[in-house]
Amino acid sequence: MTPTREVRVGSITIGGRRPLALIGGPCAIENEKHALMTAERLVAITAERKVPFIYKSSYDKANRSSVRSYRGPGLVDGLRILKKVRDAVGVPVLSDIHQVSEVAPAAEVLDVLQIPAFLCRQTDLVLAAAGSGKPVNVKKGQFMAPADMKNVVDKVVSAGQHALLLTERGASFGYNNLVVDMRGLEIMRELGYPVVFDATHSVQLPGGAGERSGGERRYVQGLARAAVAFGVDALFMEMHEDPDRTMADGRPLSDGPNMLRIDDLPRLLDQLLAIRAGLGEA
Repeated sequence: MTPTREVRVGSITIGGRRPLALIGGPCAIENEKHALMTAERLVAITAERKVPFIYKSSYDKANRSSVRSYRGPGLVDGLRILKKVRDAVGVPVLSDIHQVSEVAPAAEVLDVLQIPAFLCRQTDLVLAAAGSGKPVNVKKGQFMAPADMKNVVDKVVSAGQHALLLTERGASFGYNNLVVDMRGLEIMRELGYPVVFDATHSVQLPGGAGERSGGERRYVQGLARAAVAFGVDALFMEMHEDPDRTMADGRPLSDGPNMLRIDDLPRLLDQLLAIRAGLGEA
């Protein structure tokens, strides 16, 4: 695939000829204890395999299907928890931002600001994130062609920011369904920036369960292997020890049907690293 520039995130570097990196964690923050527990487990698994790792969890899932859906602890408490994770576990942290007003407080804590797929064309938000001085990860909208991400890149670069990651997360395919076109990974990489493949949201069934999204977890690992074989710079996977766990009233905590079980990560990472080695890359 086309070589990309290197992007520094905290203590790790993504892109160029650097090793495959992983961005991952629970979809939404549940509480401080759970965040620390999952971060410690994921850091242990990735460190053993020398995989550069960024911990991801959302302080607010502002784009849920239903008003009843769990959104997370919110900006203030969520950032406090992510700072605790970063400081206590020693890992870079990433979360979604949704409004310009969130950029400044988020940039004080996060190592990467993430633009959700639904908001990737929101010019003011993209420019504010780019102007924060922090690396930015932009998820390609489900409604966008890969080549159209050039306009997003131009917005970020216009603010003087070159620490940019581009993430593929599937494209709308009829109602309540997504499909992955692997060609898009190379098309976006030709823009010159590291490309991330979101293996868990790519198997989401948006709104497919009525008040919430469904998902097809069984395809996560296969798509991850295919994307690494295609030559991506990093993988994004939401992971949980019990993805199907619900709240006391039966409401799902987050995107359970498409999250990977943490117990399945070690074997999958071993497979992905073997594929990467077979390509003659780190």
